[in-house]
Amino acid sequence: MQLSESEIKSLCGLSDKEVAQRIKQEGYNELPRSKKRGIFGIILGVLKEPMFLLLVACGTIYLILGDLQEALMLIGFVFVIMGITIYQENKTEKALDALKDLSSPRALVIRNGKQIRIAGRDVVRDDIIIIKEGDRVPADAILLWGLNLSVDESLLTGESVPVRKLPAGAIEIKSPEKGTSIRPGGDDLPALFSGSLVVQGQGIAKVTATGIHTEMGKIGRALLKIKEEPTLLQKETGKIVRMVFIIAIILCSMIITVYGITRGNWLEGILSGITLAMAMLPEEFPVVLTIFLALGAWRLSKKNVLARRIQAVEILGTATILCVDKTGTLTQNRMAIQSLFVNNNFYHVSEKRNTLPEEFHKLVEYGILASKQDPFDPMEKALNALGYKTLNNTEHLHENWNLIKEYPLSPEILAFSHVWQSGHGKGFIIAAKGAPEAIFDLCHLSESRRKEISIKAEKMASEGLRVLGVAKAISEKDMLPGTQHDFDFVFIGLIGLADPIRETVPRAIEECYKAGIRVIMITGDYSGTARNIACKIGLKNTEAVITGHELERMNKQELEEKIKTVNIFARIIPEQKLLLVDALKAAGEIVGMTGDGVNDAPALKSAHIGVAMGERGTDVARESAGIVLLKDDFTFIVEAVKMGRRIFDNLKKAMAYIISVHIPIAGISLLPVFMGWPIILYPVHIVFLELIIDPACTIVFEAEEEEPDVMQRPPRPPNSPLFGKRMLLISFLQGLFSLGVIVLVYLIAIWKFGNSHAGIEEAHTITFITLIVSNLCLILTNRSWRKGLFSMLKVKNRALPWVVLGATGFLLLVIYVPFLRTLFHFRFMHIPDILISLGAGIATIIWFEFIKFIVRKKNIGLLQG
Repeated sequence: MQLSESEIKSLCGLSDKEVAQRIKQEGYNELPRSKKRGIFGIILGVLKEPMFLLLVACGTIYLILGDLQEALMLIGFVFVIMGITIYQENKTEKALDALKDLSSPRALVIRNGKQIRIAGRDVVRDDIIIIKEGDRVPADAILLWGLNLSVDESLLTGESVPVRKLPAGAIEIKSPEKGTSIRPGGDDLPALFSGSLVVQGQGIAKVTATGIHTEMGKIGRALLKIKEEPTLLQKETGKIVRMVFIIAIILCSMIITVYGITRGNWLEGILSGITLAMAMLPEEFPVVLTIFLALGAWRLSKKNVLARRIQAVEILGTATILCVDKTGTLTQNRMAIQSLFVNNNFYHVSEKRNTLPEEFHKLVEYGILASKQDPFDPMEKALNALGYKTLNNTEHLHENWNLIKEYPLSPEILAFSHVWQSGHGKGFIIAAKGAPEAIFDLCHLSESRRKEISIKAEKMASEGLRVLGVAKAISEKDMLPGTQHDFDFVFIGLIGLADPIRETVPRAIEECYKAGIRVIMITGDYSGTARNIACKIGLKNTEAVITGHELERMNKQELEEKIKTVNIFARIIPEQKLLLVDALKAAGEIVGMTGDGVNDAPALKSAHIGVAMGERGTDVARESAGIVLLKDDFTFIVEAVKMGRRIFDNLKKAMAYIISVHIPIAGISLLPVFMGWPIILYPVHIVFLELIIDPACTIVFEAEEEEPDVMQRPPRPPNSPLFGKRMLLISFLQGLFSLGVIVLVYLIAIWKFGNSHAGIEEAHTITFITLIVSNLCLILTNRSWRKGLFSMLKVKNRALPWVVLGATGFLLLVIYVPFLRTLFHFRFMHIPDILISLGAGIATIIWFEFIKFIVRKKNIGLLQG
């Protein structure tokens, strides 16, 4: 039972002493900041990563060799990645700060018997707060007194329809510590929740929880507990880097030992060992990973997709499941009138039409009259929008009428009534709207008529519509009755409202299915509404629905079994969204989660890739997500997936190229030691090769367009390695073919030019030219693992000509400029020698072009293995 008028006036609130005591015991009404790691802790964590240790090791080797510029460049990459890590470290803090700002609005409270306005952070438990239309609720509270109070709890529930609030007596108040079961969402409850918005009416409430003890605070605590996991790419790259690092160290030690023992020249042995280590150490892996994902994030931004976590770019292309929040993601997060019912006739309202049939004019007219003139309520906004669109310049809009009295909604009658006076007479015009059952009661309909209209209302509700009844009355009496039930109302009709789906969503869902991505809808709405929306957008298996209540009773095994086929989850609360995401992750799925509300933040952060809506989304959602859509259009998710797959394909090509190009380099560094040949490659040669390898594997491959079948194939299996058997086989074969041709050219050159110092240098020169040509050919053939070389030459790549021309220009300089020729231990080359090297280099890739020809004929996907 709610407070009486005398009890309201007697409310004194807390004293200043009590407030100070509460703050001392429970703290301010705000969320705590996440504890930050110190700068030295972050640096220590970075230096523990094997790939970063490798960069430092390579830089140290270059320092020993005296190449300060190359050393500083590699060590510089360490500091760049440290900066990225520091940025990631601050992300959790930003999410909590955004949540803190949202949960600390200004508040009107009663203290010491006076009304004062204070900062939201100063509200304490047991404070008496006064709320009215447009206010943000500063803390969780119990309503003591209310008049026509409706609250938008979409930030917590994800649902755009406001809920009615009814007062509770002091005896019913339960504090959260005592286990209240009241959750956000649902009509006619006395609980108010921090961060929700009052859209209609006014009220007085008693605060029951502040700060981290509120429902919003629980979300903040959940965010703090969630640990971010290394991505698959980070794990796999780290693994292969460690493996290559160990092999390189072993071989380097072997070469130094063998060379020193067999030739007695330990200095040259150390030089050969360092050269081999430089040839084998794939310092490009961490560099390529960083640059590819950074440039990928830049490309995504051009498509209105902001990558807040660079690693999220990788996972976009491998997502197997996309968990979608209904409100604001699939729908427009606004109410719109979709159906009207008058005199046994239905009319479907289209936003493209600017007129209504005459028989429906009165229904809209009196629906508007029963609404506020400048409403907050989204349903009343929809009524006003329809009226001013379709009834403009007609006699059905009455801006000059005077509102005489309002009859608010009550527990006995779930309907509003507005009494108007037109100014043309002494009578009153009354308009009422509310729950259909309440309107039936006001109109004193017969039982048969009630059943007849109830069937129509149930039909509208089954289509996912929120149904309102509308009635009118005319009174010629001078005195208005005490209750709206005393008017002689006449039933007019029913209005069906819904949150309309985004027009682009069905096509985007279809694209997801083509790409092998399963779509799951998770919503706080009722199962009937959820199923209706699912049918409209083209979701699969719409018959199966699991509600939040059913989910609570499921054990882990049941959930893991059901979640394999069920695509609709209704009446879900935030903690359960997180539970679903974690269950899918445990099943081995790569999970994407979209959302825009505070309630989505924990699931967004826990998912492998969180996608937040940028326009309508809350700061909390944006800060918690890895991807933010700058335009709230579901189709951009599909574009992001396409871009993610393109980036991943190109990354695999670049990694394959790195492996294949290091094999001949390492081979011709290793073979001379065991075969007793003169040293072929010196550190300066390796540095020259890096000038080609680095820009090729970063800029050239990153700029390649997507393969034709990029969105017609299923995602990469979650547990499959980045370096698959097929990819490694092709890379090794490419490298071995290249090594074989280069060694053959070297042996022929030694046979032709002899073992003299001049002959050896000529053999070095022609071998090195062959190696460079082979390197460039590997770039050209790896641009696509499907299209032929000549076809790819027609495909534009802005970076490719610069790399080819740059490599050719540098090669000509070191051959024909005497100073550089001496530095590289080369000899002057004649045109026939260069042509031989050119032909030999091209020969190294002919076999792979033949493989690609077979692949095109049999429609095999090389990149999928």
